[in-house]
Amino acid sequence: MASETTLQTRRALLKTSAIGFGHLAFSALVGAEANAEPSQSAGSGDPLAPKPPHFPARARRIVFLFMKGGPSHVDTFDPKPLLERDHGKAPPFELPKITFAKQGNLLKSPWKFQRYGESGLPVSELFPHVGRCADELCVLRSVHGTNPAHGGALLKLHTGTDQFVRPSLGSWVTYGLGTENQNLPAFITICPTLAHGGVNNWGASFLPAYCQGTPIGNASTPAAQAAVKHIRNDRIAPDAQRRQLELIAAMNRDRLAGDGFDQALDGRLNSFELAYRMQAVMPEAQDLSRETEATRSLYGIGDPITDDFGRQCLMARRFLERGVRFVQVTHSDSEVQWDQHSDLYQGHAKNAAEVDKPIAGFLQDLKSRGLLRDTLVLWGGEFGRTPTAQGSNGRDHNPYGFTMWMAGGGVKGGFAYGATDDYGYFAVEDKMHVHDLHATILHLLGLDHQRLTFRYAGRDFRLTDVSGHVAKGILA
Repeated sequence: MASETTLQTRRALLKTSAIGFGHLAFSALVGAEANAEPSQSAGSGDPLAPKPPHFPARARRIVFLFMKGGPSHVDTFDPKPLLERDHGKAPPFELPKITFAKQGNLLKSPWKFQRYGESGLPVSELFPHVGRCADELCVLRSVHGTNPAHGGALLKLHTGTDQFVRPSLGSWVTYGLGTENQNLPAFITICPTLAHGGVNNWGASFLPAYCQGTPIGNASTPAAQAAVKHIRNDRIAPDAQRRQLELIAAMNRDRLAGDGFDQALDGRLNSFELAYRMQAVMPEAQDLSRETEATRSLYGIGDPITDDFGRQCLMARRFLERGVRFVQVTHSDSEVQWDQHSDLYQGHAKNAAEVDKPIAGFLQDLKSRGLLRDTLVLWGGEFGRTPTAQGSNGRDHNPYGFTMWMAGGGVKGGFAYGATDDYGYFAVEDKMHVHDLHATILHLLGLDHQRLTFRYAGRDFRLTDVSGHVAKGILA
């Protein structure tokens, strides 16, 4: 007669075999890990509670306006007179040994630049609305990365590496600072792309589960329809849900008491509690009908061209003012949006028209509400584009020198930092590698990128790996 088989967990097996010596060693390892990261251990309270920064912060929160596909810096915020002069000529410099596609001669920008504001920052005619906010912008003209492909470049920008699965920037910020609203996620990404790294671009990897970004819709979902999945439970009343959660929590606490701290189980418990609280708070936060008609118009809502991105930006403002620590807004679609290998004029003109008014409205709204001074706004894509032509009217990917900009959050307004060469191909002055960008963002939030570490697999990891320098020249 076959004996009945009893399924055992790995911990139970360690307890019952070899006189329990295996479990004794495991307990010692878990104890050492808990001592190394006391804020994550059992009984530490709400892991999303606000945490003090390492030093006084210039910004309390951050929003990343991500332009997927790679907007061209030489057509937007980095004018190049020599590029216009030498249009059609062979480039007078050596191209990188690795390029994404074959490149031709120099291609001038089809858009004129105009100086705006008291600072006189030049902005192309693609962004007339943003141009009128020039005195708020800190234009970073010397950003550079390492990967000319979308997938690797997106991961590098969002996680600091293009080779491994690592925690995202938003997850590191959440881990370091927690959140100021216990009823909403600390990290929200609105209509994110599912391509080129997908969830890894907002994932927590080996950081605690509560650091994971919460997606609202995705790039193929109109912003008006974007919502957190399963936000309502029509089968079980709230008081019954509360009793159910308390029972599950009690059972899991008993499990934790016997087996020791389990990060995955602890994260699951916290996610249940947050999901319960979000049912009442999230729909209200996303309800744009509560805004005045003047505010909705400021963001371009109601105009078919700007409505979608305007809704994302207004939603982001509502999350930020409710204490969400990190919000990402993504401008993307199935065409990889800013990726104009051909039809540069048509593609960039369409894309800029969709985001220009909403971004300017967002900056103006933050400023009028007193939020811009301690909110860091970051704009940009995964790379720029070449000053050389691809085909007759397109530009190739360029990670070797491109532009991003910041606003608010303790940076200098009406200021240009760094430079690319005379044609806009390579960063040459005050070069800002992606690791430097991340170190600077963390610094503005009051976090020392060298101290913000997490021990995993026997090593202390950080967002900037073993690199990164703060660009102190942009600090206000």
